[in-house]
Amino acid sequence: MDIILLERIEKLGTIGDVVTVKDGYARNFLLPQNKALRANEANKKVFEANRERLEKENAEKRGEAEKLGEKVAGAEVVLLRASSNAGQLYGSVNVRDMVAGLTAQGHEIDKKQVIMGAPIKTIGMHDVTVALHPEVHVIVKANVARSEDEAELQSQGVDVLAQIFEEEQKEIEEAAADTRIDNAGLEPGEIPVDMLEDAAVENIEAAADAETEEAAPAEETKEDEA
Repeated sequence: MDIILLERIEKLGTIGDVVTVKDGYARNFLLPQNKALRANEANKKVFEANRERLEKENAEKRGEAEKLGEKVAGAEVVLLRASSNAGQLYGSVNVRDMVAGLTAQGHEIDKKQVIMGAPIKTIGMHDVTVALHPEVHVIVKANVARSEDEAELQSQGVDVLAQIFEEEQKEIEEAAADTRIDNAGLEPGEIPVDMLEDAAVENIEAAADAETEEAAPAEETKEDEA
């Protein structure tokens, strides 16, 4: 379908451009939201008659959006969430969460203006786009953390996920070092003493269980003879 754009549409064109789009995109999105007109002769004449007014209104809206953008750009929304040790959230952060956070800071943002692509599912600092006008987009930060302390570290530029990974690696290395110390001085193929002790205990317990099982049938036989 051929349409006349009434505002700038990313990857399509700017106000006044005549472009071809899929019928469904035009009928379900562009036309109902007054972002475009069908490109027939009647609408072309109407648009040309109102072009100056439409361009002026668009410029005014863009100016207002730019002023708001100066206040909103770089805003940081702290969102505390539970997560696994690997940083995977038990849930997610969505558009509604970002709108609530920005609104709490005094920014009048509509959920239709927040562009996330997909919900956030890991802790860390994430860029989120806010489209204040078709020609004015700003970036805000979603600081997703497990605690206020972690959020503060992330605000300072610390990669908490990397820090968690380093701590886990350190614990693994320390455990391996302890094992090497315990086994120090052993000859090749020699079994550590603690393993021998554990095996001896298991053998004793197994022998005791065997004696109990052998005694049980003998007692049952005596009872039968009585």
